[in-house]
Amino acid sequence: MADTVTFNAESRAQVGKGAARATRRIGKVPAVIYGANKDPEPISITPAQLRAALAQPGFFATLFDMDVDGSQQQVLCRELQVHPVTDVPMHLDFLRVTERTRINLEIQVSFENEEESPGLKGGGVLNIVRHAVEVVCRAGAIPEEFIVDLTGLDVGDSIHISDITLPDGVKPTITDRDFTIATIAAPTVAPVEDEIDPDAELAEGEEGEEGEEGEGEGTDGEGDED
Repeated sequence: MADTVTFNAESRAQVGKGAARATRRIGKVPAVIYGANKDPEPISITPAQLRAALAQPGFFATLFDMDVDGSQQQVLCRELQVHPVTDVPMHLDFLRVTERTRINLEIQVSFENEEESPGLKGGGVLNIVRHAVEVVCRAGAIPEEFIVDLTGLDVGDSIHISDITLPDGVKPTITDRDFTIATIAAPTVAPVEDEIDPDAELAEGEEGEEGEEGEGEGTDGEGDED
């Protein structure tokens, strides 16, 4: 199960775009907590906490203990808005959850034992079709990641969702097919150009020059009157 991370936040009295801009002017990031049949709760968090959380993998699959002025609740980040130019976080939406809340979210896929794959050792390429898989699960049982073992896989082999052992209670949202996660593809060989014989190229050039001179001589006689 993914680790739980604690966020320390402060409640905001005002809401709206003007209030959000005011929060950013004092160096904090505005956010809101919603869900669980409760009123939305505007909060602010420090950029340092947010940067540390974003630096870790699986931010949107991380269960946060949100401490708002000493009162704790569990949340998941459902939306992160960033500045279109600077990528600085502008606003976040957090969803209130309980251990038994069922949610849809994407879980990252990682690969191991590349050196044990005959296909990759022979020059094949790991073609990743899905870097993440969307699943439905309880908030208290979010997988940290899905690990694919490449041991024994050769060129032409494929890894499907059925090849991944999912924890109890975790199901893919796509259920109508056994979709592909990755394949081992044959290496792409660049075509080798034929070597050019410099002597033959020189001989062709000389023949071309002679031909051009002959055409010139014939042209001199064209149009002459008897």
